[in-house]
Parts: sequence; C-alpha cells; structure tokens
Amino acid sequence: MRIGIPREVKTLEGRVGLVPAAVAELVGHGHTLLVEQGAGLASGYGDEAYRAAGASIVLTVSELYGGAQLIIKVKEPQPQELELLRADHLLFCFLHLAAEPALLTALLKIGVTAVAFETVSEGRTLPLLAPMSDIAGRIAAQNGAQLLQRPAGGKGVLLGGLPAAERGHVVVLGGGVVGGSATAMAAAMGARVTVFDRNRDKLAALRGLGGNVTGLYPYAETIDAAVREADLLIGAVLTPGARAPHLVSAAQVAAMQPGSVIIDVAVDQGGCIETTRPTSWAAPTFIHEGVVHFGVTNMPGAVPRSASQALSAALLPYALQLAAGEWNDALRAGVNVEAGRVVHPALRE
Repeated sequence: MRIGIPREVKTLEGRVGLVPAAVAELVGHGHTLLVEQGAGLASGYGDEAYRAAGASIVLTVSELYGGAQLIIKVKEPQPQELELLRADHLLFCFLHLAAEPALLTALLKIGVTAVAFETVSEGRTLPLLAPMSDIAGRIAAQNGAQLLQRPAGGKGVLLGGLPAAERGHVVVLGGGVVGGSATAMAAAMGARVTVFDRNRDKLAALRGLGGNVTGLYPYAETIDAAVREADLLIGAVLTPGARAPHLVSAAQVAAMQPGSVIIDVAVDQGGCIETTRPTSWAAPTFIHEGVVHFGVTNMPGAVPRSASQALSAALLPYALQLAAGEWNDALRAGVNVEAGRVVHPALRE
C-alpha cells in the first residue's frame, strides 16, 4: 500500500505520524512510504533519516495526498487539508468529531473512510489514546504549577508548599490515564490532591501514591465543595467517541478564588468544565471570572520528540494491519465515518 505521512499544520503541532524506525518496519513489509519534506523536523527527525528508512520524500503536500492511499497523521485535518482528501483515501489520525461538527460534515461530504486513534479499542482500553493521555496528564500538572505563579496570572501558590506555608490543592476530575498521570505528578510535587472517579479500584491505586492523595466518589455536592477551594482544577473525563459531560458549571467556576487555574484536558472532546473553550499553544490561556483557563487541544504537541516516539510505538501494529487490509475488532471500533455515513455509535447518538 502507498502510505503518506504529511507535515502537521495545526498551530505549533510538532509531532509526526510515524518516526523513521516505524517507517522502516512498514517498508520492510513491502509498503511504499511517502513523507512530506520536513514532516519530522520538529520531532528531531530530518528528511535523511526517513530516506535511510526507505521512504520517498515528496516536496509538496498535494503530491503526498495525490500519491497516497492511506494517510497517517497526528491531528485532525485542517481546512487546507480537507481540500486534498478523496473518497478513496483511508485516513488514520486523531479526530475528536463529537466536538467538531463542521469537520464531521466535511468528512461525510468527501466520503472518506476515517479511523480515529481515540476510538481504536482493545476491550476497555484505548491503546492509541493512552500514551498521549499519559503525556497530557503530566503536562497538565506541570503547566498548572507554572500558571499558579503570579506573573502568569495565578494566585501565587507553590503546589508543594513549604515549612510554614500550606500545600496547594489540586482537584482532578477522572482517575483514568490522564487523571492518574496528573495525580501522580501533582502528588510528587507535594501538592494536596483530591481525585474523583466512580471506580473504586482506580481510587485505591491513586490513594496508594501517598498520604497527600484523597480519592472520592464524584457526588455533585462533593465536587462542588472541592472545586470552590481548588488552586488547580484538572478536567480528565472521557466518554470514548462522545462529547465530554459537563461536571463543573459556570456558576461553580465563578465561585472559585481569583487566580485559581483550570486545565481541561477533555477540551478536544468539548470539555468537562462549562467555561472551557479551545485554545492553542500560541495563545494557551484566557481568564474568565478571574480564573485562568488553559484549553490547548494538542497538549502533547509541546513535547514532540517524546510524544512521536510513544505514539509510533503504539501505532505501528495497527498501521501494519490497515496497510495489509486486516480489519480486526479494534480497528473496526475505530471507524468514525465511511462512504458518507456516520459509523461510530457515539457519533450517531
């Protein structure tokens, strides 16, 4: 199969669909790899590394889309890329269509078959989303600590506290991969962490991180009390393929202390905090009701070297199956749209 790896064009997105080592594996299986010039530079992989792996470097994105059957990229197609997609293309990338109705409509009109990384599922796990969720959770805690600093608009709280100074309070909504990583990072900084989840086993595991971690069932009144006193609120709720539910209202955000920080990692699925809106790394924050909001929709794009390596390792087995025409249950679960119709159940709803 002819496989195309375009250069990402979303604002400050540095990741690449496949690193050279993964490209070499696909070439070794008899596939033709087309890589757009400069596609891997932000991740630290030059064109020569892709040539050495057996890929052909193409000079223009139109040449890449024109010659490829399977498009493997990281983020959802941007407007200029939609013009290059055809009905006979197989698109494999992050899509998050529940929060992007205009993109969904465009893909349906094109008639392309699109498989979303975030809905490829093995049982109850999401193997292509998980490594990026791990990174996003860590970035949420790291950036939250920085945004709490006064020059960034925060209230001037050091998350870990000091002798004679109280610890910062981090509230995490969701104890999955994102929430677990954020909790672990914040706890290691020394913060007081309250994490909410419905799963008792997840809460027990997170409590095991240390005495500064409290795991609670997400009763509405318990969340309300925690949000009001949070220094840093991290949204980490996921319903695969569907729009994220709002767990925190605009009124609750208004009740937070000025200079508090919200990082909603669920923003690419619509956000689980009502006041969230998408932002980019070029302008990552905005202030609403005195609270600093961070809503970057491609958080792992800030660490492209690490993220591209982790994504490629998870992605390669599925790329090999798609290229060979081997549709297993995991890949079929990942199909969002096909031939002008919505396939994924969460999107149909």
